[in-house]
Amino acid sequence: MRTLVTAGLLACVVCLPSRAEKIGEVSTAFKLIGPNHKVVVEAFDDPKVGGVACFLSRARTGGVSGALGLAEDKAEASVACRQIGPISFKEKLPQQEEVFSERASLVFKHVRVVRMADAKRNALVYLVYSDRLIEGSPKNSVTAVAVPAESPIPLK
Repeated sequence: MRTLVTAGLLACVVCLPSRAEKIGEVSTAFKLIGPNHKVVVEAFDDPKVGGVACFLSRARTGGVSGALGLAEDKAEASVACRQIGPISFKEKLPQQEEVFSERASLVFKHVRVVRMADAKRNALVYLVYSDRLIEGSPKNSVTAVAVPAESPIPLK
């Protein structure tokens, strides 16, 4: 029974979108109490495509509410994904899949990155956007990574 539970938990962890690691940040507004407002740059690797990394920049709200994790970050983000090594596919890819998600407010808002496969052009397209429970934001950013012709994208 314990082995089954462990295997189930491991499977869930493997299926989760990537977590980002912080690369750096710049302050955009001074706050007398609490941290400054910032633009943060983070990086994450595509969980199913070896050799592709994405760099995400987004606003982080400072002040007392930001320090306590109660602030709602602005719905402004940018993404740039690049080939950083030989591209390899760990499994067949769905046409569209969320590869990154992180909350941008205490409960209702998230920043998400979705990978889309463009089989006709043999490219991986990455879209970053922000959503909320009731109303999301149309602000978004898109980037693409060309896959070498000798490695067609394996689709489900």
